[in-house]
Amino acid sequence: MWTCPRCKKQLSKEDQQHFCVKPESIDAYIAMQDDTVRPRLETVRIAIREAIPHAEERISWSMPTFWKGQNIIHFAAAKKHIGLYPGGEATEVFREQLKGYEVSKGTIRLPHNKELPIDLIRDIAAWCYAQYAKE
Repeated sequence: MWTCPRCKKQLSKEDQQHFCVKPESIDAYIAMQDDTVRPRLETVRIAIREAIPHAEERISWSMPTFWKGQNIIHFAAAKKHIGLYPGGEATEVFREQLKGYEVSKGTIRLPHNKELPIDLIRDIAAWCYAQYAKE
């Protein structure tokens, strides 16, 4: 067990990533990440915002989320990738375009050592908005 020196939370691994304080905004979430990951997160955020400009940005499940009456799409930083969370139906619809990426039901892992598929991120976000947005 390891105890975080800031929040005193007990975690199973030393230096395990966690949020001592939950971020209040996507800006705060991105600011909490490593310098090397911040530009990639901002790129994902911009791509989603361009695809679904009418969605509201918020934090849900401690992740950056785009919302329109309900959660539309989330993204988050991980040690080796950025997770994009459009839901299980989207990963099926975009299965062919997602070849070469690690995908599990509702999750797309965009590795840090690979260029971000900006057009695909936009297409997935737009599809999710069309499917899930509520007025």
